[in-house]
Amino acid sequence: MPNRRQFLAGSAAALALATLPQMPAAAATRAAGRGPNIVLILADDLGYGELQSYSPQQNIKTPRIKALADDGLRFTRAYSAAPVCAPSRCSLLTSLHAGHSAVRQNPFPEDQGQGSLRDGDTTFAEVLRSRGYRTACIGKWGFGPELADQSSHPNARGFEEFYGSINHGHAQNYYPDYMWLNGAKVPISENAKNARGKFVIDLFEQRALEFIDTHAGGEDPFLLLLTPTLPHAPNEIPVADTVAYPDSLGWGPEEKKHASQVVRLDTLVGRVVDRLSAKGVAGETLIIITSDNGPHEEGLPAVNPDKYNANGPLRGYKRNLYEGGIRIPLIISQPGTITPGTTDRPTPQIDLLPTFAELAGAPVPSDIDGKSIAALLTGGTAPTHSYLFWMRNDPYWGTKSNNEDGGRGNRLAEAVRREQDGLKAVRFAPGRDRPERDEDWEVELYDLTTDWGETNNIAATNTRAVDELMGLMRAAWDPKDNRKSYGVVIGGTTIAVPGQAFTVRTTLGNASDSAWANPSLRLVVPSGWTAAATTASTAGSVAAGGSFQVTWSVTPPVGTTVGSSFRLQAEATATVDGTPLTFTDDRIVTAFASRPTAPSQSTFLSDLPWASMSNGWGPAEKNKSNGTQAAGDGPPISLAGTTYAKGLGVHAKSDIVFNLGGMAKRFTAWVGIDDYSAQQSSAGSVRARILGDGELLFDSRTALTAASQPKRVDVDVTGVFALQLLVDTDGNGSWDHTSWANPWVTV
Repeated sequence: MPNRRQFLAGSAAALALATLPQMPAAAATRAAGRGPNIVLILADDLGYGELQSYSPQQNIKTPRIKALADDGLRFTRAYSAAPVCAPSRCSLLTSLHAGHSAVRQNPFPEDQGQGSLRDGDTTFAEVLRSRGYRTACIGKWGFGPELADQSSHPNARGFEEFYGSINHGHAQNYYPDYMWLNGAKVPISENAKNARGKFVIDLFEQRALEFIDTHAGGEDPFLLLLTPTLPHAPNEIPVADTVAYPDSLGWGPEEKKHASQVVRLDTLVGRVVDRLSAKGVAGETLIIITSDNGPHEEGLPAVNPDKYNANGPLRGYKRNLYEGGIRIPLIISQPGTITPGTTDRPTPQIDLLPTFAELAGAPVPSDIDGKSIAALLTGGTAPTHSYLFWMRNDPYWGTKSNNEDGGRGNRLAEAVRREQDGLKAVRFAPGRDRPERDEDWEVELYDLTTDWGETNNIAATNTRAVDELMGLMRAAWDPKDNRKSYGVVIGGTTIAVPGQAFTVRTTLGNASDSAWANPSLRLVVPSGWTAAATTASTAGSVAAGGSFQVTWSVTPPVGTTVGSSFRLQAEATATVDGTPLTFTDDRIVTAFASRPTAPSQSTFLSDLPWASMSNGWGPAEKNKSNGTQAAGDGPPISLAGTTYAKGLGVHAKSDIVFNLGGMAKRFTAWVGIDDYSAQQSSAGSVRARILGDGELLFDSRTALTAASQPKRVDVDVTGVFALQLLVDTDGNGSWDHTSWANPWVTV
């Protein structure tokens, strides 16, 4: 069931319930021991060799990052979880390697959308929120649909404040005309109508410094995830930030602009450090500098990373599973706390979540892949991984990365590095699918203890090691991996009827290895609503891996406005070893005039009554005579010459909601401009979307027209109560007759 853990009321200004009480004050958290402030700065496509701290090249000056490296701990064998942005960032947030994480590839072509975090995924922001941290994500996000109030939004994943780009593609514009501020789009007037008046990095910097100003010295520690798009393509930089590089370096305009982007990143880091010092919290703040993958070769024209030694002594680039694509800079600094030096411990970024949890005194989810390196930061030792695993399944490739892959840049690939002997295997599938048989893969083997550059493939003479490492790859892959519940989750219907009681469930899940004592759950409802617990709202403990559930009877007042949306918020408290924990989750419900009976068996959606229907041209239409019949007739409908037995026809703009009652599993259909409208005019053009309890399940994205083929719909609706079919028009009116053909609900 979709949920919106720790979502802010500020993202839903249109809701009838504008605000709810914040999560319980964290004064008790300070009393129990305050963790450090944490600032994590994640660069985009910054190569291992582009920083002065890591490379013999000294032409790109990065003194502020170098100062942090000199005074902190520099990791020489740090790894991203993937060689491209989205899967790498997902793993960083959730501490799950590529075989377990929810997002395993960059967005495919635009009409297929981008990956989303799953309801069960727990981010390090959510873990830190349990200990009272104030949290912000500023910059590139890159998960889920570009919508507010959905469970892959940063606000729903533990970040109180979000300013940046939700959409992966939107983040690749340095002069956008809007940014998201929590759940609302905020225009950037200086960039309207393709103007280039405001460099977005300047806005990210401003927001980051304001966040520090607001929370430095407060009762609660803070987490700032700062994700500027530097130095990702396009290779753009304002004139004021351009660094002059001599022609004698052999760099073209693109290389010079890219190098200036790296310097601008260094400047951003310096200003954050200076603001922490000015606020007197530098000694209380852990700063992490890292990148999401290796260096890129992108832009129009393309940049050449070899000209500035972007991958240092390593082989490969962004999109390669060789070291140059996945080994990244990692610097951790905290004056007076971090023991300065270097470490060659193979350290994946998935280790950051359990590290943050240990430093904050928060319980760690037991089903993650990362290991805490907290002891390593103060001169001790940290447990190592028996192996590290990576996967690459990207629809795009660059000339250099494809050459490194031997022309296999568009194939699915995997890699594994074993700790005991430093052996690393890289293997390529025959195509984009993952074959089951090991013999279908092409395998290479390298000894990283002596061959950093992966120049000597020793697979032919080490067949036993190859077999063993391929066994690790098989063991690492779990496409149906489910997470244990961590924190409080609110569930139940999203369809409310004025004056009628409905049931809400709140569940506190303990995914850690330790019992939580004295759990207590509370449900906050809008003014005028009533909520009564029908089961005990407190307990003695929640066992490790267990849960505690409370059921509530909620009733909206008779006068509740039909069509309005409202927010319910669950709050939970508990203690672990005497340390207080707090959690929140919320759920949006919409008031309808009635709640139709949910289907008890599989059926055509067109045979079910709707909970509500709005259409600019009257009731939902069912046949080519433009009748206005009630739900239930469902005659045949023709799309692109194919006649379907049942259909649900609408004029755009339309919005129809059905009550599935949490009983269904799948919804399938075909959607498009029907043949009757196509015969009348070719002007029709629409966009179709499906939402389940407010979560985007399907989006046609590209326009559906009389000339285009209908789109196939096949979505998981497990646990969904309100199924919403939306059709938007581009304004062609009567020729936007859209049909959902064979709309079948499987119960």
